[in-house]
Amino acid sequence: MTSINKALADLIKISNITGKDSTLIQGGGGNTSVKTADGRYMYIKASGTDLKDMDKHAGWRKLRLAPALAIIKDKSIAKLDVQARETKVVKRLLFACDDKVTGDARPSIEAHLHAMLGKCVIHLHPVAVLSFACARNGKTELERLFKKIENRKSKIENSLPPLWVPYAHPGFTLAKKIAKLNADYQNRFGRKPAVLFLQKHGLLISADSPNAALRLLRSVINRCAGKLKCPKAGKAKPLNQEIIADVKLCIRRAFYEATGCSVAISHFYDDEIAAFWRQKNAQKLLSPPALTPDELLYANGPAMWVQDCVPKKIARKLTSQIRKGKKPSVAFLVKDAGLFVVGMEKIAAAVRDIVKSSFVIRTNASSLGGILTLNKPEQDFINRWEADAFRKKLANGASAVV
Repeated sequence: MTSINKALADLIKISNITGKDSTLIQGGGGNTSVKTADGRYMYIKASGTDLKDMDKHAGWRKLRLAPALAIIKDKSIAKLDVQARETKVVKRLLFACDDKVTGDARPSIEAHLHAMLGKCVIHLHPVAVLSFACARNGKTELERLFKKIENRKSKIENSLPPLWVPYAHPGFTLAKKIAKLNADYQNRFGRKPAVLFLQKHGLLISADSPNAALRLLRSVINRCAGKLKCPKAGKAKPLNQEIIADVKLCIRRAFYEATGCSVAISHFYDDEIAAFWRQKNAQKLLSPPALTPDELLYANGPAMWVQDCVPKKIARKLTSQIRKGKKPSVAFLVKDAGLFVVGMEKIAAAVRDIVKSSFVIRTNASSLGGILTLNKPEQDFINRWEADAFRKKLANGASAVV
């Protein structure tokens, strides 16, 4: 087996393992990469695909490293406006591709970010990490948590401190920020960071091999999760199917009245959903806007709390969102009935995973100094960034975005 084929095999391995765990990644988010032994190429997840679905035939692209790294150093790109800049980056990344992949699959928009890090890179959105990354005191708490490494002889733990990355717009802006922080880190410690916490975004793991990356990932997740509190267990009792049908009709009517769109409604109900709505402050926890790019991009923000399922009441709330320039909610948490999501099965399942993750993140962040959300400029950027491509992906009968 050549080094290039081994790199692809390693990429598929870490992608499939991490992509199957909804506590690590939800929907089509996250990306992974592995560089070849000769240091000339990098295999990376293709944008718009799920990590768990990657195989030797699809879900990845092969890039030449030199032109990918050159993107970050190109000062002319930084001077462009957002739309022109991101379009330019996509074209440059496609130019860097060196494979026989056909179709419209393009490398992850963060490929140039991966290019500057270690041989094996895993970028995910773990619930345990985001509980800190979306909290006002999250940075302080993480620094305290990782200050003392108890087992310095262990190869699983990294003996150097993680790198905290303040929020930056995804894509080129984030890559530029990490490039600067990465250089400062190397000057201070003599090596690249192995663990990067991205505020309101997620986690980056950088290692020399896929197994080392997976071990380090689990070590970081376990350390974070050990300091969090889980919502008090709830028990999902059997629901009357007539009630579920009535609620679906109610939300469908409300959504049509507010948007003019006739949509399918999916229903989800389990112990985790039941546990969240039974919290006394559940409604309050859902009031802050989107926490992360994925929550805004896939779910249009947090689930709407519905105490009484009355079409006109829900329609008024949806209409109010639209008048304020926001996208209408596509997830509705109906007390004693479950979670209802606008959209066909595949996209609805992705929204469900993101919303359920948000339940846990909001619950924990509220006890870590308060919930930290995307501000208005950050929301506006996400709503514009790759919005057209995302809508195309959802257009085949699975659209949850209006």
